[in-house]
Amino acid sequence: MPCTDFIGDFLTVIRNASKARKEKVTAHASNMAIKIAEILKEEGFVENVKVFTEGKKRSIRLHLKYIHGRKPAIQGLQRISTPGRRWYVGSEEIPRVQGGLGVAIVSTSKGVLADAKARQMNLGGELICKVW
Repeated sequence: MPCTDFIGDFLTVIRNASKARKEKVTAHASNMAIKIAEILKEEGFVENVKVFTEGKKRSIRLHLKYIHGRKPAIQGLQRISTPGRRWYVGSEEIPRVQGGLGVAIVSTSKGVLADAKARQMNLGGELICKVW
């Protein structure tokens, strides 16, 4: 069956690996998935991100982060905008996740950004997901 929601599948792989306490996880890579993974690394939810190519297929490997070696840094991961229902927000409407402890990822005209950076640049766009 063809995949229609690459980002949803990517987030599900991360969510499942985090709940299963996996050290690293490998998923199919797309440009959006790579940008989301880089934001997760910048925000401290993931230790390392590596993109590699096997023939024509690109994959991404994430080294998940755990607090004190036990509790996953990613407690929750929620897909907001889906292929069937796009969710657009202005710069003032970008939600604060868990009172600022989490991050909302927004696809703007300047690229995929974390919520704080999008607010700082006064940019709105498609609300991709929330991570806490």
